[in-house]
Amino acid sequence: MPYFDAASAAPLHPVARQALLAALDEGWADPARLYREGRRARLLLDAAREAAAEAVGCRPDELVFTSSGTTAVHAGIAGALSGRRRVGRHLALSAVEHSSVLHSAAAHASAGGSSTEVSVDRFGAVDPAAYAAALRADTALACLQSANHEVGTEQPVAEVAALCADAGVPLLVDAAQSLGWGPVPAGWSLLTASAHKWGGPAGVGLLAVRKGTRFSPQGPAGERESGRAPGFENLPAIVAAAASLRAVRDGAAAEAARLRALVDRIRGVVAERVPDVEVVGDPVRRLPHLVTFSCLYVDGETLLHELDRREFSVSSGSSCTSSTLTPSHVLKAMGVLSEGNVRVSLPPGTAGADVDRFLEVLPGVVAEVRERLGAPVSAPPSPAPAASLVVDALGRRCPVPVIELAKVIGEVAVGATVTVLADDEAARLDIPAWCEMRGQEYVGEEPADRGSAYVVRRLS
Repeated sequence: MPYFDAASAAPLHPVARQALLAALDEGWADPARLYREGRRARLLLDAAREAAAEAVGCRPDELVFTSSGTTAVHAGIAGALSGRRRVGRHLALSAVEHSSVLHSAAAHASAGGSSTEVSVDRFGAVDPAAYAAALRADTALACLQSANHEVGTEQPVAEVAALCADAGVPLLVDAAQSLGWGPVPAGWSLLTASAHKWGGPAGVGLLAVRKGTRFSPQGPAGERESGRAPGFENLPAIVAAAASLRAVRDGAAAEAARLRALVDRIRGVVAERVPDVEVVGDPVRRLPHLVTFSCLYVDGETLLHELDRREFSVSSGSSCTSSTLTPSHVLKAMGVLSEGNVRVSLPPGTAGADVDRFLEVLPGVVAEVRERLGAPVSAPPSPAPAASLVVDALGRRCPVPVIELAKVIGEVAVGATVTVLADDEAARLDIPAWCEMRGQEYVGEEPADRGSAYVVRRLS
């Protein structure tokens, strides 16, 4: 069964498996002890730290291992903000950061701090000048991911790092998605990553803090990992994480070129074979293994289930597959279609034949889901168009509000409006996106007794 969700968790690398089994036998003792077994464990831990630091591009004594990438982010942000509290309590971050960064920002705000989210373009990238404008005299820390976890767009880390340095603000880079493919551009002050993204075992994160960066660990003090990650080190998993990082980086250039060609094929064929689809993310400046697209008039949850029935494991940023029933904050910030969203992220070693079969299956699955939902087909304009119409889609989830809009747009005169009443959060994103795809005018959102009224003017 083809597994196409490496951005969530990559399959365990064979080197990681070998290293894990060996370390279970050799690295079970306490590396802080001076007896033979402890010294052996310390040697393994030191070797793992050196290997990870080499891949990150920092000194070994600047890097600690945490219990997860999320823990590394929380510890890094909290420690940097506390270390620079005399400067101020302002945090700058992009609008498309991983949820762990957003949760840290929310916790900071609830404790009396402030934050500024820097907007992104339709590809999901920040403008360095806009990011620089968000930096203030009281900015204690800036955060920018190296590449986006949902759409694959790479961020201008080097440019933003230089601007942060000019402003005297440390930059934390979340490199979870990119570190397995290569080092992060220089200029960062703090860096975080997660082993299960590159084929290491789950439960290992990295936090690197450059020398000279003011940092004050939060929470009860610990004796291990420089006091920045309390608790007994999961040494076998750490050894496996470092070994697999070195292994994937050794073959990263060749595998990246191979997977980029497969992703280019997916981007082109999906746009060609699937009607009413929007391929999102930067087409060039992106991770080599990841592509995301959204399908109009499609229920994302149903689409993913149907692909799973055909033995393809993919994920989604669509609100239709979320327990919160709200659109992905990444897709929302980009202003792109969120319904029927599919993220394909290929693990190393993915066969071209599996990609070809996915591209053969996908158009029929999308058509089947659309038919099931009663999605509209092309129809001639109404011979007696109305001056305006109101569509009541209250209580109905995406993509139904957009489907109902599409069904009636031809029934109003050119220049007339259709008002869609909807209380699904996704409508706020998907109705404007539909207008852009269909060449119609999105007039705006108006208050309503329940939900919101979204007004669309027919232009053609």
